[in-house]
Amino acid sequence: MTNKENTAKKDMNKEKFAAEEPIEAQEKEVNREEGAENQEVEKEDVIGEGESAAELSDEEKLKAENQELKEKYLRLYSEFENYRRRTSKERLELIKTASEDVLKDLIAVVDDFERAIKAEEKDGSNSLEGSLLIYNKLTKVLESKGLTAMEDPIGKDFDSETQEAITQIPAPSEDLKGKVIDVVEKGYKLGEKVVRFAKVVIGS
Repeated sequence: MTNKENTAKKDMNKEKFAAEEPIEAQEKEVNREEGAENQEVEKEDVIGEGESAAELSDEEKLKAENQELKEKYLRLYSEFENYRRRTSKERLELIKTASEDVLKDLIAVVDDFERAIKAEEKDGSNSLEGSLLIYNKLTKVLESKGLTAMEDPIGKDFDSETQEAITQIPAPSEDLKGKVIDVVEKGYKLGEKVVRFAKVVIGS
């Protein structure tokens, strides 16, 4: 190969390298830009995930706070209902027993009426009818206020919840042993409350 041909071949290689260099530079620039874009996208994805995690955490906090408030409300409501029922019951009991002292004092008057009526029945007094009229009127007034006499306990078992045994005597029969033989004073209730125990005699 002549010097002239060698020179021409070198010139062609230079032109080829000169043409390839801009292409390689462009490819590197494109790759660099794509890499930067990918990094930006990855960065945005990470930020998005962090924001989602933060939002989820806030939502869970709100749910927990809401649940706690509901539980507090239910406890307070339950306590208030219990308080309301208790005070209502106490108020009703107070209304029922507000006149307890007065009614207890009137029991003694009823006792006197009953003794007077028994005496008038024995004597055949003409005032018996008037005494019975007043006695029945008084007992009706007391019953309207909630004061009632206990049932006659004679012949029944002794009940320590409503009766007071003042003495024991020999029972007239075997079936009356341990049972009430006589009533000295009748027992009275105001509603369901015992305001005077019945004074009774028990057979032994």
